[in-house]
Amino acid sequence: MDQVEYSLDATGLVCPEPLMLVRNKVREMRTGDVLNVTATDPSTQRDLTNFCRFMGHQMLSHELTDGIHHYRLRKG
Repeated sequence: MDQVEYSLDATGLVCPEPLMLVRNKVREMRTGDVLNVTATDPSTQRDLTNFCRFMGHQMLSHELTDGIHHYRLRKG
């Protein structure tokens, strides 16, 4: 089965909206699929890190560029 990549734009949203959107999107995905998330709320770093740890997903990367957080998550 090939890996599928999804994208989610949560820029301009504040906690808890980005996390809720990520949770809903991950529910639609299959194990091994990757979600690319962009967000501007700094609390998403803590929220998405904890979400991955507690739910068994993998944080592949996090970069901060010009105030925009870029995340890559793999569904566990």
